[in-house]
Amino acid sequence: MISILSSRQRKTLRMTREFVAPYRWQVIGALFALMFTAGITLFMGQGVKLLVDKGFATQSPHMLNQSIALFMVLVVALAVGTFTRFYLVSWIGERFVADIRKKVFNHLITLHPGFYESNRSSEIQSRLTADTTLLQSVIGSSLSLFLRNVLMLVGGIVLLFVTNPKLSLIVIAALPLVIAPILIFGRRVRSLSRLSQDRIADVGSYVGESLGQIKTVQAYNHQEQDKNRFGGTVEDAFQTARKRISQRAWLISVVILLVLGAVGVMLWVGGMDVIAGRISGGELAAFVFYSLIVGTAFGTLSEVLGELQRAAGAAERIAELLQARSEIKAPTSDLRVLPTRVSGRIELDQVRFAYPTRRDRFAVDGISLQVEPGETLALVGPSGAGKSTLFDLLLRFFDPQQGQIRVEGLPIAQLDPTDLRRCFALVSQNPALFFGSVEDNIRYGRASASQAEVEAAARAAHAHEFIMAMPDGYKTHLGDGGLGLSGGQRQRLAIARALLVDAPILLLDEATSALDAESEHLIQQALPTLMAGRTTLVIAHRLATVKSADRIAVIDKGQLVALGSHSQLVASNPLYRRLAELQFNHADGEAQVTQPA
Repeated sequence: MISILSSRQRKTLRMTREFVAPYRWQVIGALFALMFTAGITLFMGQGVKLLVDKGFATQSPHMLNQSIALFMVLVVALAVGTFTRFYLVSWIGERFVADIRKKVFNHLITLHPGFYESNRSSEIQSRLTADTTLLQSVIGSSLSLFLRNVLMLVGGIVLLFVTNPKLSLIVIAALPLVIAPILIFGRRVRSLSRLSQDRIADVGSYVGESLGQIKTVQAYNHQEQDKNRFGGTVEDAFQTARKRISQRAWLISVVILLVLGAVGVMLWVGGMDVIAGRISGGELAAFVFYSLIVGTAFGTLSEVLGELQRAAGAAERIAELLQARSEIKAPTSDLRVLPTRVSGRIELDQVRFAYPTRRDRFAVDGISLQVEPGETLALVGPSGAGKSTLFDLLLRFFDPQQGQIRVEGLPIAQLDPTDLRRCFALVSQNPALFFGSVEDNIRYGRASASQAEVEAAARAAHAHEFIMAMPDGYKTHLGDGGLGLSGGQRQRLAIARALLVDAPILLLDEATSALDAESEHLIQQALPTLMAGRTTLVIAHRLATVKSADRIAVIDKGQLVALGSHSQLVASNPLYRRLAELQFNHADGEAQVTQPA
């Protein structure tokens, strides 16, 4: 059977075994309960035979009482076995899905950011939720039904031959006619099930994208276009599901027609044998019972098979996520370790880098640069020049295609990314805040910080006052992405978080851009405390931030075109002079940049 499976299906099967293996005793218990209940159900056929031949035919109340007593014992045993089977199988399903969700999330969160450039996070989220929910349903229900009906089918066929070989041949003759449509329609159902899960993921992805950007959607009155696009996405999912349902409906109908047709022929032949006295009524009743069990098992198997095909598609999609490998990882040999507290020296040596989705253009093109411990270096340049990309490379979200980056004299490619990133604190233009309390967000980079340390960081970031004005102070829960906070408040929380981490190297990515004057003033007051004693790289469009830097690096088209102080660059570099005139003067209203004589 394994040989006819594709490579992807074999990997999926191995993944399933790996997740179930730790719970082998629960699986064994479930299988035992499954076999027990199947055996009890099959034995009931003999109870029916006894009831007819000994209870009804003999007209004996004593024999009838014994037959009914035996039947009730079987019913109680069946109830106990069913409870055990249902509990264990459902437990395994829930446990399996909980484990797989944890493993997938733990794996996804370690993948390098480049993976998410070519894979939509909302589509991945659909795999982690909808697909795993489908697996839970199948493992906790459908798989149990499948195994139970396989046992019932095999056991029923055996008991058919034991009861009456002649009539059994009629039932067995119909089996090839039943198996053929299962194989034909099953293959179609499997491919359509995978496609159906993909379309469902598209629906979930579009919902997440639209609702996540609801302000932009409504600001541009884009609701009607989004309704139409979403409607089209839903219809695509429906049409794919309709094809899958149609194939399953044909499968079930054909199986029922063939199986029950064979039972009808068998009943006619058996009835004639009872009339002729060749078999007893109880024997025919038992045979009919087993025939119905076999027919029902076949019908159920054909129906459950569709669910298993859907689960196979979902498992394949989850396995794809687990098989994705991060390009950024600790080296397996020659691993270097940074000191507990680095001085903050950074060196870039002929670094060239192009994003995976834009291989034809270098975002960083041959930059060489040295940043001394405790130095503040401002990165200035047009939008898209490569400034933020340098931060991505320093944090080793990506590795350069050429050149080398060193921290404390050690090539970062030889470092564990976790060891490297503990040396950095990042404050971005749009700081990431997470669902949770204010103190959770400040403590994000240092979970062990005390309440006093959290408050001290918030005070230094000039955030304590507005935090205390919130309904529950530091315990106040923030909405998704810090919804409800102003840009300045979010920035100050991000600065408090960076202060609490106390990393020796600070990365400021336009931390004061697009803020109102009051927010910018408060943040400018907080920045000196944050930058004190740290190596700081700051992407800046504000003249006050640029002028306070020790040096300024001018970046254009991924290249370092000039390096020096504000006055030196105004005098020597046309690009910097133009940026100073157009951006700095306009942004601050205070800069009076003069042309050199």
